[in-house]
Amino acid sequence: MEEIRRLAFESVARACAFTFLAVVCMMIGLSYAPGQSFRVGGIATLLLCATLLQRAGTALARDHKRTEVWLYLDKSARPHEPAARRLVGEALREAYLTFARHTAACAAALLSGSLLLDLLAA
Repeated sequence: MEEIRRLAFESVARACAFTFLAVVCMMIGLSYAPGQSFRVGGIATLLLCATLLQRAGTALARDHKRTEVWLYLDKSARPHEPAARRLVGEALREAYLTFARHTAACAAALLSGSLLLDLLAA
């Protein structure tokens, strides 16, 4: 079970890292307007948070054999069929919710920064 949980967190962390890379690239592209840059970053991060929450809601119903966790799990470490769907689904759900919480905090920080920069510019 711990191996499944570790792989779930690695899988979700990797996806979030690539998404954050895209957000940072957008923010750098808008660096001529810092307030707008932070606002766009905050909104994009909120979209990621919403996506993570949606994925968490459907994690238990997904086919566990079509997940990255299942593919990276050693064949000898794979649980038997009845428990596999539940274990993989619960691990992914926990990972999605954890990263959604962190992403929401990042979005709040970016949007607060946008508000602060707009107030300082006025």
